[in-house]
Amino acid sequence: MDEITRGGFERLLRIARGDTHQSRRVANFILAWWNADSLGGFDLADLFAVDAAIAADMAQVFNHVASLSVAEYPNEYRAEIEAVIAQWRPEIWARSLLTA
Repeated sequence: MDEITRGGFERLLRIARGDTHQSRRVANFILAWWNADSLGGFDLADLFAVDAAIAADMAQVFNHVASLSVAEYPNEYRAEIEAVIAQWRPEIWARSLLTA
């Protein structure tokens, strides 16, 4: 991940840890990349419900993912993403703790 994308993704992670409608939408975006099958997808219409700067960061991350020839996940941010899962998908997080 280049530095511009990394900066955008880190901003998105900070926003996702908030408690606003935009935070929920950003969390959905991040979690769709992490594991859409178990954590849910991202509705593209949600881009209309976030500030332009947030949408630009999402677009930067999406463009990065789209440019890859093989799947890549932001594993170095696992702890931060797990915190987002715990916050926005508590039922899934609780189940993961039981099976760990």
